[in-house]
Formats: sequence, C-alpha cells, structure tokens
Amino acid sequence: MAVGADSAANIRKAVDMVRAAAAAGAQVVLLQELFSSLYFCQDQNIAHFALAAPLDRHPAVIALTDLARELGVVLPVSFFERAGNSHFNSLTVIDADGRNLGLYRKAHIPDGPGYQEKFYFSPGDTGFRVFPTRFGRLGVAVCWDQWFPETARILALRGAEMLLYPTAIGSEPEAPELDSRPHWTRVMQGHAAANMVPVIAANRIGNEQGQHSAITFYGGSFITDGTGAILAQAQSEEGFIQADLDLDALARARLEWGLFRDRRPDLYGPLLGFDGES
Repeated sequence: MAVGADSAANIRKAVDMVRAAAAAGAQVVLLQELFSSLYFCQDQNIAHFALAAPLDRHPAVIALTDLARELGVVLPVSFFERAGNSHFNSLTVIDADGRNLGLYRKAHIPDGPGYQEKFYFSPGDTGFRVFPTRFGRLGVAVCWDQWFPETARILALRGAEMLLYPTAIGSEPEAPELDSRPHWTRVMQGHAAANMVPVIAANRIGNEQGQHSAITFYGGSFITDGTGAILAQAQSEEGFIQADLDLDALARARLEWGLFRDRRPDLYGPLLGFDGES
C-alpha cells in the first residue's frame, strides 16, 4: 500500500486491507516494513525519532493486536521501536488469539543515498527468530536482511515453515536508471529454492518525497513455493495477493531431498569471518 504523513490514517488503511485479506480466506497476513509512516530514512532528521515507541505502546502494534484477535489471523507487525535510549527497526508476531509471541530486531542495517537507516537504528540484538503460530512456524526478517543467505538458512535450520520479509525498497536517488526489482525478487527466490521453504515478501508502493531526495517504491510483493517458483505477485498498485501453502507436503519434500541431512557445518567456519579466512 501507499502511505502518507498521517500515521493514524496509515494504520486505518492497514487495518482495512487486513480485513479484506482475511475475508478472502487469509490466515497469515504480511504488511510492509514500517507501514505506519512514510519511509523517513531518506533523510537524517532527528525529528523522526518521535515516530518510535516501545513495543507495548506503539499504535500500530496495539491496533494490529486487537485486529488479529478479532479476525483470528496471524499478523507480523513491523514498527519503529524505542527501547530505553536505543532504537530498532523491529517486528513482532501477533498470533491468531491476539497473543504477542515476541520480538525480532532487524540485524542488517543499510546505509546509502535515500536509505540512511544507520542514523536511526541500532543493529538488532535478538538473533534470528522463528515463531510458532496457529498457522505455521514463521521465520521473520526485515528488508535488507533478505539479501543475506545466512539469514534464510538459520531460520530454516530453526524450523521455519515459511520465510517472511516486510520491505521498503524502490528507486535509487543517485542512480535513477537502476531497477533493482528483478535482482530483489531473484535473491529471495534463491533463498526459497536453497532451503525448500516458501518466501513471502511485502513491499510498499508510491512516490515519497524526502528533504533531499525522492523514492518511488515499486511494490512487486510476491509469494513463492518451496522451489522458488512465484505463486502470486503484485505489481505497483494497492491491494493484496494470496496463495495456499501445504506445509505438510513441503516438509515431506525437504526430507526427500536430503539437503539438510547432507550439510557440512564442520566446513563452514569461514562464514564466521569477514574475509572468508579468519
């Protein structure tokens, strides 16, 4: 969905769209990254810290918690978290009975023209988490995390039955000729294929003007199967997509292929260093 400067209006729009998806049969509904506000990370502006709130007091979390309980759906909720003197790009998972199952804080924080997240967010300290919900074990990560195969593999090893990535990505202010959408899509299709776990990615749409730049968010939200094939994909209009996933059949396929049986973690030590050596 496209958002504006009015956070309360953005939350109301999100609630309406979740209701529509639930009415169409959805059991797990993924909203985009930081859906209650404009993507404020285009600029370094201390005033934007006012958008942050603790987990139990953030308006988006409160509204979506009530909605999950009312509709009987599972809702991963992305929000700007304040925790003491620290701030995080966080996600909490609300189960279908309204219970808050815990918190994930975005691990990989980007920094570049138009995407200056290191000014606002500390690196996440929760580790990569999988949440057991009424409708499956959800492995959740946030936006820039989706480029790292290590994130997807850890979530799969911890029993995730699907990988969910709320996202805010679009044009590059200093490279308008660059269209990252095909690359963005393929890297997550690769995570699905390598782990034999479906991927669900939700991206925002619309043109958002910052102080010194503008970004056109290209949407393209999609759902894959366990081989990385796309089952459903949005374009750049508001709305939702949906797909049915047979989690039992996917689990059998992972066993049949033996990819996790044949791993060699004793040889993967070089992953623990930055240079592949130390």
